[in-house]
Amino acid sequence: MSDYFPPPPPEQPQPEHPAPVGASPPSPWAAPAAPPGKQRTGLIVTLAVGGGLVVAGAMVALVYSLMDSVSDSIALPPERSDAPYSEPYDEEPYAEEPSYEEPVEPDAAGPPAEKDVTVTKCTRDSLIGWPHADLRIVNGSGSPAAYIVSVSFVAADGTVVSDGVATTEKVAPGASVEVRAQGSGEVAAGTKCRVAEVDRHAL
Repeated sequence: MSDYFPPPPPEQPQPEHPAPVGASPPSPWAAPAAPPGKQRTGLIVTLAVGGGLVVAGAMVALVYSLMDSVSDSIALPPERSDAPYSEPYDEEPYAEEPSYEEPVEPDAAGPPAEKDVTVTKCTRDSLIGWPHADLRIVNGSGSPAAYIVSVSFVAADGTVVSDGVATTEKVAPGASVEVRAQGSGEVAAGTKCRVAEVDRHAL
């Protein structure tokens, strides 16, 4: 067997596409022109991406509008009620603490108050017939005191026909005063005067 191979056929020259009239000659450093199929695919991808962005923007605007309307509905003030206004409940009254008054000291040692009063004169007015009693009061207690003396005017049969009151201001211990208890209304002759009650208030 022989090692001799026939020589390869010479390269055939490729037909050159003439450049359009007026066009600049292609740069030797320019990238080769993309085939027509690849240009169409890039256009489709660009349109798809743009359409997706438009749809996403529309969705975001719709969601924002819905959230805005929901917040407005929540922030609306409550409707005014026609029910009458009611006053607030009053607080329960607190119980006041009982107040304790200081005990009143009793009168100083001495005779009963009735012993301090003496009727010095019992008579009736000759013109109008009203009775009166002149009294002498001696403070028999050991402290200054004021007196209120009630006098009854009694008829001959024992019936009380009128009464009167005599009062004094401060009377010192052992001192005496003269007062008059005036009755009201006309009484018969012979009406007597009787001390009914004596109040002695220590001062």
